[in-house]
Amino acid sequence: MSLKKITVSILILFFGASAVAQNTAPSHGAFDKLLKIHVLEDGRVNYKGFIKDSVEFNKYLKTLSKNPPNEKTWSTNEIKAFWINAYNAFTIKLIIDNYPVKSIKDLGGSIYKVNTPWDIQFIKIGNETYDLNNIEHGKLRRAYNDPRIHFAVVCASKSCPKLFNEAFNAARLEQQLDQAGRDFLSNSFRNKITSQKAEISSIFKWYKGDFTEKGSLIDFLNKYAPVTINSNASISYLDYDWSLNDWP
Repeated sequence: MSLKKITVSILILFFGASAVAQNTAPSHGAFDKLLKIHVLEDGRVNYKGFIKDSVEFNKYLKTLSKNPPNEKTWSTNEIKAFWINAYNAFTIKLIIDNYPVKSIKDLGGSIYKVNTPWDIQFIKIGNETYDLNNIEHGKLRRAYNDPRIHFAVVCASKSCPKLFNEAFNAARLEQQLDQAGRDFLSNSFRNKITSQKAEISSIFKWYKGDFTEKGSLIDFLNKYAPVTINSNASISYLDYDWSLNDWP
């Protein structure tokens, strides 16, 4: 075989291997490690710790940026886990880039879909630039019609569902999403539930349609609530605390 043919063969093998690598969902192991170090079991976040480990954290963000989901080769759970982790990781990025801050709402204006913190386009994935709303509503809610997503994406606030101290991953995604629902509804700061009375998060009011598509709101709550809520129980919504979910 001539040197030219050998060179061509090597190039084909190289670029072929690269294509395969690009078509494979990236590991979220680096994010998992950082979450275990800097997030408490109750979901409070050591943002100073993420700043200290910003080199490793930024490497993970670059991994996300360079590996956009491929619908042809990735499983549904790989894509869903990717976007959930991306939302949570880039939310942390937004906070630490502006730290110290008392609330994520201090980082933008008040006109929804115009200039809120969730409308800042700073997230580079592949050739596209996104804001947090693009990910939550476009890549997750509308794409998958899975109300448990509301328990998984965390907006850096005390009334939000807790940030897991582990990354979401395709192999355990169903289990993780169900656990997120149970944790959220069992937390008496975010939801106060008895059989006769449910004082619940405003998330259930803002996105009520997501939770009632296949039944009543109480039907959905009873999938994850710590006690069975009676069908005639009174329902009210708690004020949302937008204070930063940080520690210490």
